[in-house]
Amino acid sequence: MNAQLIREARVVNEGRVQVADVLLRDGIIEQVSTQGMGEVRGASELDAKGRLLLPGVIDDQVHFREPGLTHKDDIASASAAAVAGGITSYMEMPNTEPQALTQQLLQDKYDRAAACSVANYSFYMGVGNTNLDEVLRTDPRTVCGLKAFLGSSTGDMVINDEQVLDEVFKRAHMLLAIHAEDDPTIKAELTKAVAKYGEDIPMSEHPLIRSAEACYRSSSAAVERARHYGTRLHVLHISTARELEMFEPGPLEGKRITAEACVHHLWFTDADYATKGALIKWNPAVKTVQDRDAVRRAVRESRIDVIATDHAPHTLEEKARPYRQCPSGGPLVQHSLVAMLEMVREGVFTLEEVVEKMCHAPARMFNIERRGYVKEGYQADLVLVDPDAPWTVSKDNLRYKCGWSPFEGQRFHARVLRTWVNGKVVFDGERVDAAVRGERLLFAR
Repeated sequence: MNAQLIREARVVNEGRVQVADVLLRDGIIEQVSTQGMGEVRGASELDAKGRLLLPGVIDDQVHFREPGLTHKDDIASASAAAVAGGITSYMEMPNTEPQALTQQLLQDKYDRAAACSVANYSFYMGVGNTNLDEVLRTDPRTVCGLKAFLGSSTGDMVINDEQVLDEVFKRAHMLLAIHAEDDPTIKAELTKAVAKYGEDIPMSEHPLIRSAEACYRSSSAAVERARHYGTRLHVLHISTARELEMFEPGPLEGKRITAEACVHHLWFTDADYATKGALIKWNPAVKTVQDRDAVRRAVRESRIDVIATDHAPHTLEEKARPYRQCPSGGPLVQHSLVAMLEMVREGVFTLEEVVEKMCHAPARMFNIERRGYVKEGYQADLVLVDPDAPWTVSKDNLRYKCGWSPFEGQRFHARVLRTWVNGKVVFDGERVDAAVRGERLLFAR
C-alpha cells in the first residue's frame, strides 16, 4: 500500500486553520488528526511544520487550446503549469479548433486528457446556434457543464439567435456557463475608436470598447432569461461593479444563478494598461479600480461564488499585433494561487476565503465527487505552500508554453512546495512528474 504521512501542517479547511497530521493512503485522505499521529508503519513522512496544506485548487474556467491551437498551449503543457501552481483539477472550454459542439468531438478531448493530463480534468460541451440536440445528449454525471458565448471572444461560437437562446435556457438540463458581453454595444464603441485613432487604437481603449455597459446588457439579459425559465446559470468572469447587483449575497447552497470572478479582474486595473498593454487584454476587459474593488467586496460578501483563471494564452507574436488583430487572453494557471495568497498578505482576503472560493465552492457548485476538501475519505488532491518564501516571476521560472506572463517582475511571498493529485506527488517544488495522470472528474447529479 502507498502511504504518506504529512506531519504538523497548518491545514486550511472549512473555515478554519488547524495544525494537523494528514495520512494519505492509496490516493485517499485516510486520516486527519489534530492530536498528532504516532508512527505509521510503511508510510513515508514529510515534515510540514509552518507550511500551509490546502485542498488542491479547482479551476472552473481554462482554455488549454487543444485541439487545433497548440502553438499557443496544449493539455500536457498547461496541466503541468497548473499543478506547479497548486491547481489539481480544471474545467476546459469548447472554443478550440474544431469546437466541441458534438459528443464525439467532446469525447476526443477527454481521450486526449486521459493520455497526457497530469491534473484531473473535465470539459464543457459547447452550445452553438444549431446543435441543441447534441447538447441535450450530454451526461451530467461525467461532464462539468454547458458553455454558451453570448458575446464574441476567441473563436466564433457566439449565439446570436434569440429563439435559439430561449430554447437553450428553457431546455438546459445541467449547469449552463456563459460569456456575457453585448456585441452591438462593443461594435458601436469600436467604430468610435476607429474613427478617432484609425488602426492605432491604444490598448487602454479596451475597457471603453468592451465596456461595462456591454457586460451589463448581456449579463442582465441572461439573468432575466434564467429567472424566467428556471435555468441553472453560471455567469463567468464578472468584471464590473454594476453587474454585481444582480447576484444574491450569502451561501452558495440553493442558488440557481451564480457568478465567477477571475484573478486578473481582482488584481489589475485600467491603470496597468500603461505598462502591461496587450498582456492584460482580456475579454471581458480589465476595468477601473472601482470595478476591481467592487468585485473584491463581492467575493467577501459571496455575491461572487468562485474564483478562477480564464487561462487563455496566445503567443507573444500574436500579442504584439495592433489592437484589432491582437487576441484577448493570457496565461494564469501557474500564478493564480500565489497571487491570491499575496492578496491575503495585503489584507484583501483571508486564507479561509481563498480556500472557500478556489477549492470548496467549485466542488460544491459542480457537485464534484469527493474533491475540494482536506477531509477523510476524499481524494488526496492537496497543495503544500510556504507562505513566506519570496520569489520573483521571470522568464526563467515560467512554465507556460507561450513563454510569457503578465506577472513577470512581480514579487510573490508564497511558494508552492508540493502538489498531490490523487495521492501522487506530481510537483515537488522543482519538477513536474509527467508520468502522473489525473482522473476524469465525476459529478453527483
